This record gives sequence, C-alpha cells and structure tokens, in this order.
Amino acid sequence: MSTKNGGGMTASPTKRLLLTAGRSHPELAAEVADELGLELSPVSAYDFANGEIFVRFEESVRGCDVFILQSHTAPINEWIMEQLIMVDAAKRASAKRITVVSPFYGYARQDKKHRGREPITARLMMDLFAEAGADRVMTVDLHTSQIQGFFDGPVDHLFALPLLAEHIKQNYELDAITVVSPDAGRVRVAERWTDVLGGSPLAIIHKRRDPDVPNEVKVFEVVGDVRDRLCIVVDDMIDTGGTIAKAAETLFENGARDVVVAATHGILSDPAAKRLAASGINEVIVTNTLPIPEERRFDQLTVLSIAPLLAKAITEVFTDGSVTSMFEMPKADI
Repeated sequence: MSTKNGGGMTASPTKRLLLTAGRSHPELAAEVADELGLELSPVSAYDFANGEIFVRFEESVRGCDVFILQSHTAPINEWIMEQLIMVDAAKRASAKRITVVSPFYGYARQDKKHRGREPITARLMMDLFAEAGADRVMTVDLHTSQIQGFFDGPVDHLFALPLLAEHIKQNYELDAITVVSPDAGRVRVAERWTDVLGGSPLAIIHKRRDPDVPNEVKVFEVVGDVRDRLCIVVDDMIDTGGTIAKAAETLFENGARDVVVAATHGILSDPAAKRLAASGINEVIVTNTLPIPEERRFDQLTVLSIAPLLAKAITEVFTDGSVTSMFEMPKADI
C-alpha cells in the first residue's frame, strides 16, 4: 500500500521472508519450511545436456528477505554451483537481502595452507558467494571458526552441540563420561562439551598423519584417563570413518568401557558405514545437515534433525533478533 504525501509517495514498510532451496537435500528443506510454517518458494531447476545448470524463481522475489538453502553434498561441486546461480538469480531479481544457508559448508577443511603451493579453498568459496551477491552466510559447525572471517559480512555460525548433548543426557548416565577430542584441533570444542555435560573429564587423542596420504592416520595415543569410562568422541564431521574407527580401537585398548561418537556432519563416504558398524562403537550420533541414503546407514547410527535449529536462526535473522542468544545454555546438573 502507498500513500500520497506532498506530491511524493511513500511505501508502507513491509518485510517478506522467502525460503527457497536447491536440489541437494529436499528432505531438510521441507522440514525447515514446515518448522517455519511456510511453503518453499518454487524454483525451476534443471541440467542441460552438457551439465550446465539452469535456475529460475517461479515467483517474484523483489524486496524479499531471501534465504537460499543448499547443503554441499555429493556431487559437491554441482550443488555449490547451483547455489551460486540461485544467489545470482535472486540478486538480479531485486531481492532485498540474500542469505546463503549452507548447513554443511563445502571445502571447509581447506581453510589454510599446510604446505607451499596449496589453495585456501574455504576462502575462495566465501569470495564466490560474495561476488554472486550474497549479503549473509548461515552455516552449522564450521571445521574451523576462522572461516567466518573469510566473508566480508555477517556469518551466522550455528552449533549442533546443544542438540547432540541433549541426546547424550537423555540416554546415558553422566557420572562416568569422559569427553574425548579426536585430535588437538578439536580440544576447544571438546571443552565446551565438558561444560555442557556437567564438568566431565577430558581426554585427547594425539594422532600423526602422513601428509602425502589423505584420509589416513598413522599413530594414535591417548592423553587422559579413559579406563572404565563411557567415552564420548566429539567431532565436526565423519567422512570415511577411518579416524573415528581407529580412535575407538585405541580407546578400547586403553580400557574404555564404551564409546559413543557425536558429530554434526555425517558425510559417511565409503567405506564409513562398514567400518563404523564393525568398530564396536555403541552409537554414532549425527545430524541431517547432509542427506544420508539408506546404503550409508547402519544399526548404530542415530540421525537427529537440524531443521528446528535452522528455522529458529532464520527467524532470528529475519526479525532482527539475536542468533547468539540461541546458544547461551546453562551447564548440566548431575
């Protein structure tokens, strides 16, 4: 609605949230839309014969606060490209603000140069989204927090810890738990877990990799007491499962009573399902930031929905609320 004012015209201030999604994880997109009480904005998307992607929004996005959801699963490069094209389309269609929602952010492990002549692809990713027209990025449990600094704008870094920890508290006795960091890089995250689980002790697995062999660890050592304890191994992602399986083996060798794994992103590339199923691990808890097809599932796997967290964060951003307040949790009582 508009009103005349001294020969001019002023538009009534209105805000419209528009949630749309690419084709990588339709189940999660539908869950988030349901949590928000919205219909997903329709998009026409298809591939040309040569593999090029075409995208068109089927309704007006002019003046809208547009959230474009796409999880970077296999084939990862295809889905990243599709999301970039969707951002460009929204920008050219006069969206007021564009938020890239990537529950799993691709290339996050390439956040720094380990040796000379290597890329920093996590930075390149952020540059691509910015150049395409993104105003804001929302993601869950980045491999390293420094990636937030690669985007020159707001980054909503969400944490699955409250969701995963609540499952632990509801299903296990906390008085015999030891939180285990699978490597030195996860220590800070593991410390947050110990706080949430009522001050549980912390152990660290020291591992040494062969820099010339990806996805393979050479030596494991445990720092801390795990004997007769329920060990909760916490990590951001599980890819081939080799590190987690060897970590569990090392913990059992050091007298651990049981091993439970809690990780945000279940990539579960082959042969992860077979490895983890045969590892002796009691339970592997992940979220549905990535689609997990039936052939990658196994008896010990538990998948928790991240949709309520994403929907809450989208609501806070849209209403100019506080995303940070979502994670100010009290410590658990034992």
